Amino acid sequence: MRPLTIAALALTTLLAVGAHAQQPAPAATPAAPAATPAAPAAAAAPAAKGDAARGRELVFTCKGCHGVTGYKNAYPNYHVPRIAGQNPTYLINALTGYKQGTRKHPTMQAQAQSFSEQDIADIAAYISSLK
Repeated sequence: MRPLTIAALALTTLLAVGAHAQQPAPAATPAAPAATPAAPAAAAAPAAKGDAARGRELVFTCKGCHGVTGYKNAYPNYHVPRIAGQNPTYLINALTGYKQGTRKHPTMQAQAQSFSEQDIADIAAYISSLK
């Protein structure tokens, strides 16, 4: 199997499976200003907004696996789901999970390592816009 095909498989699997990463819940009551100065900044960090046009440029390898109906990859043997039109939050969670290692699939983990948070948001925006 050619390396590009393997890379495409990994990325598409990553996008299809979806991670269940949780965003931190906002505090019920405001923290004391002097208690933890870094905590409010971390909680206030906005999620990246996806750019579907840029995402289209990033998903060229995804179609190699996720665009083929009934495709199963060779290692590990896994049915590769179609991801077009998937919920963007699901896609973001999946890619983030592979990147952080909380979702396990060697090919998808390898693909996700190369993506920034913005790349993941862009990919999710594009894939979720497909029918």
